[in-house]
Amino acid sequence: MSWQIRAERAEDGPLVERLLAESFGPGRFAKSAFRLREGVEAVANLGFVAIEEGELRGSVRFWPVLVGATAALLLGPLAVQQPQRGRGMGIDLMRRGIAEAQGSGWEVIILVGDEPYYSRVGFSRLTQRLRFPGPVDPARVLGLDLKQGTLAGLSGEVRRVKIDEPVCADGAGTA
Repeated sequence: MSWQIRAERAEDGPLVERLLAESFGPGRFAKSAFRLREGVEAVANLGFVAIEEGELRGSVRFWPVLVGATAALLLGPLAVQQPQRGRGMGIDLMRRGIAEAQGSGWEVIILVGDEPYYSRVGFSRLTQRLRFPGPVDPARVLGLDLKQGTLAGLSGEVRRVKIDEPVCADGAGTA
């Protein structure tokens, strides 16, 4: 491994946003997971970046959500520069975030993604009754127990905990 995983810093913000735009394009704003993050600040101590040769090559963030009455983390977006994919950088970013989340007292993480990839760090498909605020393929809803037994009882609507910054419906600015 020739990269360093470190906490995201304020000055990384524009670089992370550029990486997300390159990785996911403008369609990311319409996805259910983005809607859960819209107007909400990421959990401050759970943003990490991968740095290699002085360049930001990857990023992961975690967001607070509620699933029914249970506080949970929403992992994502996880992004790695296209030419760097397949080297294990994304897995390292997630492992660091998961370890920090567990050490911070969080009990469960959910995400929308590809099970074969995310299962490499322990995520599994949720068959529970989770309802996202928009269309989501149920086969892509995954979860990870940080405290044994929390995932088994997880059910309900997935929603934002609070809104930190009011935005209009199209995400173009304040309401």
